[in-house]
Amino acid sequence: MKKIITFGEIMLRLSPPGFQRFAHARSFDVLYGGGEANVAASLANYGLPVEFVTRLPANDIGDACLSFLRQYGIGTQHIVRGGERLGIYFLEMGAVQRGSKVVYDRANSAIASIETGMIDWQTAFVDADWFHWTGITPAISAGTAAVCLEAVQAAREMGLTVSCDLNYRKKLWKWGKTAGEVMPELVSYCDVAIGNEEDADKVFGIKAPETDVTAGQVEADKYRFVCDELAKRFSNLKTIAITLRGSVSASHNTWSGVLWNQGDFYIGPKFDITHIVDRVGGGDSFMGGLIYGLRTYPADPQRALDFAVSASCLKHSIFGDFNLVTVAEVEKLMQGDASGRVSR
Repeated sequence: MKKIITFGEIMLRLSPPGFQRFAHARSFDVLYGGGEANVAASLANYGLPVEFVTRLPANDIGDACLSFLRQYGIGTQHIVRGGERLGIYFLEMGAVQRGSKVVYDRANSAIASIETGMIDWQTAFVDADWFHWTGITPAISAGTAAVCLEAVQAAREMGLTVSCDLNYRKKLWKWGKTAGEVMPELVSYCDVAIGNEEDADKVFGIKAPETDVTAGQVEADKYRFVCDELAKRFSNLKTIAITLRGSVSASHNTWSGVLWNQGDFYIGPKFDITHIVDRVGGGDSFMGGLIYGLRTYPADPQRALDFAVSASCLKHSIFGDFNLVTVAEVEKLMQGDASGRVSR
C-alpha cells in the first residue's frame, strides 16, 4: 500500500486541566499537536501507512515529540533536526458561552527557520501516492512557504495526489506577504482542497451567500457556490470539501460538511454535538477521514464524505489534537448508532 506524506509544524500543547482559565492554572496538561500531524494520526489510526515531515530541535523536547508521534504509528524517518526550539501553544478550553482561547509562543521555532534543500522530497515521496499540507505552514515564515512550494512541485512531478486544508490563521501571516498573495500558487498544484465555513472568504474572498456563521446559519446548499467558485479559479481541483460548524455555544455545536467532486455536489449527515470535550483538531479529523474515504471508497463520494463527517463528529468527544478513533467506531456512527452505549 502506498504511503501518505504530511508536512507542517507540530507544537507542544499546554492547557490548564479541565476547564480552568489561564489565571487559575497551577499545572498544564502536556500534549503535542499541529494540523498536518493531526491528519497523520487519524490515518495511522485507520491502519494506513503515513509519514509526517517537519523540523524539530535537536534537544530533549524534540526527542519527546518524536516519541509521541511514534507511539501512534506515525512514520518519522524524514523529520530533520535543527533550529532553536519547539513551538508552543497554550489552550484555554471554553465552555457554554465562554469561548476557547489560544495563545501562541512559536516565534523562532525550528520549522520557522527551515530552508529549501533541507528536506529531500524526492526520497520522502518514494512509495507515496498522496501529499497533504495546510495553509498554516506557509503562514509561519518565508522559509516555510518556500519549502511548501518546493514540496508541492516535487509531489506534482512525481505524480502524487496533493491535498490542502486552506486553514487561515490571521495571527500567523506576519512575515511580509498575505495569504492572498501566497496561497494561489500553492493551491494551483492541488487536486483536493478543504476549508471551513470562512476559509475561502478570508483567503480568496469567496463567501457563501446569506450566511452568518456566528449565528449558526450554515445551510449546506449555500456552500455549493463556494465550491463552484473555487473550482472556477483553480481548474486543477477535482475535489473540494467544506466543513460546516454551527456554533450554538462553546459546548454545543452542529456539525456537517459538503463535498464537490468533479461537478457533483454531496451533503453529509448533520450531527448535534451537545457536550463538546475538545473541538481542537476537528477540521484535521475531517481531512483525515476524507483522505481515508476517498482512498477506500473511490467510486462512492457520498460514503467518503459521510466517513469524514462521522469521524470528525467523534473527534469532539476526545481530549487532545489527535482523533483516536477506529474505522469500526466511525462506521458504527455512519450506520446510525449514535447511542454511545457501553461496548462490552
